[in-house]
Amino acid sequence: MNTLIVLGHPRTDSLCGGLARAYRDGALEAGVDAELLALADLEFDPDVRTRSPTDQHLEDDLVDAQDRIRWADHLVFVYPNWWGTMPALLKGFFDRVFTPGFAFAEYEEGAGAGHEELLDDKTAELIVTMDMPPWVYRWIYRRPGTNAVKRATLGYAGVRTTRTTPFGPVEESTPDEREAWLEEATRLGRSLADGPESRTGRFRRTATAWLGALRLQFYPMAWIAYTIGALAATGSNGVFSDRAYWLGFCFLFALEAATVLTNEYVDYETDRENTFAGPFTGGSRVLVDGEIGFDDFRRGIGVTLLLTAVFGLTAVITGNGATLSTAAVAGTLGILALGYTVPPLKLAYRTLGELDVAVTHSLGVLLFGFVLLGGMWHDPLPWLLCLPFLLSILPSITLAGVPDYRADRAAGKRTLAVRFGIGGAVKVAQGATLLAAATAVLWRLLEVVPGAYGSAIYLSVPHALVLVWLLHARVGDRETPGRIDGLMIASLTYLGWFGIVPLVGLY
Repeated sequence: MNTLIVLGHPRTDSLCGGLARAYRDGALEAGVDAELLALADLEFDPDVRTRSPTDQHLEDDLVDAQDRIRWADHLVFVYPNWWGTMPALLKGFFDRVFTPGFAFAEYEEGAGAGHEELLDDKTAELIVTMDMPPWVYRWIYRRPGTNAVKRATLGYAGVRTTRTTPFGPVEESTPDEREAWLEEATRLGRSLADGPESRTGRFRRTATAWLGALRLQFYPMAWIAYTIGALAATGSNGVFSDRAYWLGFCFLFALEAATVLTNEYVDYETDRENTFAGPFTGGSRVLVDGEIGFDDFRRGIGVTLLLTAVFGLTAVITGNGATLSTAAVAGTLGILALGYTVPPLKLAYRTLGELDVAVTHSLGVLLFGFVLLGGMWHDPLPWLLCLPFLLSILPSITLAGVPDYRADRAAGKRTLAVRFGIGGAVKVAQGATLLAAATAVLWRLLEVVPGAYGSAIYLSVPHALVLVWLLHARVGDRETPGRIDGLMIASLTYLGWFGIVPLVGLY
């Protein structure tokens, strides 16, 4: 591993200089190739004097610095915390060296959102001295300088910061304390023998990646529909103390996890081409970004499928409903959920994906909860309850295809946006939005499902009208894909009227 230690203090004989040299000595002891770059020894203008940093002549020392950064696998920045952030020397170095084309690249208009990270093959760590207790800097001042370097500078270029080590307060420190800090810096350098981050850091990063892959933000929708079905079957909130209810919940959680992971795996090519991915579209990108390997991902899919089978079988056996009916509903739900992208169904590739998601996350889970807790599958109650919910899901899942439009089309995925164009997808979303509110209000007026829809459901009407207007104003005339995070939030919150209102009414 190649390690470049950047000393950002304007005096090389400072405490920071000693820490940088101690770190280098420890890294060399660990068998790591380590070099020290003292910015005070470089000759360069720290100010950007042209419209773009790329228009300004790059001094020989900065050209060499860029070459050394390219060479490095791990970057270590050692600097003092002055006025809450880095010294002017280090800031000027970042301004002149982390230029477009070297640290990052902007996408051409219409080609993607944000920017491309050009240094995403590197890790970094920060060693920062300060004249205040580190806990004050962290909890009172909220680490402004550290966050700026870690997130706004290194993070923007794709460099992942694995560790931050503060030393302070320096002003009141004793010789013994400084000697201990130097020994700690040497130990940090030696730790590179096991990689650029600690075991705890690796575990935290792996856990974060798996949580991201699971996309937990989508699970409440299925839980709400399932609980509505369970409450409708029993007419009592006693379902929450029923073992069958929780086994069914575990089955649905595992099935949702298996579905999300298989979608991510099958849609790899689509996600790789998608430059407009957001929190609700484009997948979690853990495979695309290499945060989880393909072998580990396949094992994760296997584990979730096994848990789905175990919890599903246990729930069917211990449930209060007819075993055959419960098993049939659970099996059909599992096939449809996984069939969104998994062969041979691959419903998302046949313009049936949006309908599949709407059905599984409304009728599918609601009917499962209903029959598991003793209801009959042919009872009209769950079918009537699910209709407004089903319709309200269609806008968000249809809109999810807008940012993914170009990538989906290239991968042969026939979403509604691909088949009918972005304008056609918007019309489908608008129609479903209005139908959901109209159906729920009608159910309320006719008391089709007694007690399920309270007067709060009328508030879905203005929400529907605003959403329809937003769809027209923000996406209606769009011919090219782009991020629509705000619209996705507006459409996802719209679901609440048709999930939370009946949930509260039946509870």
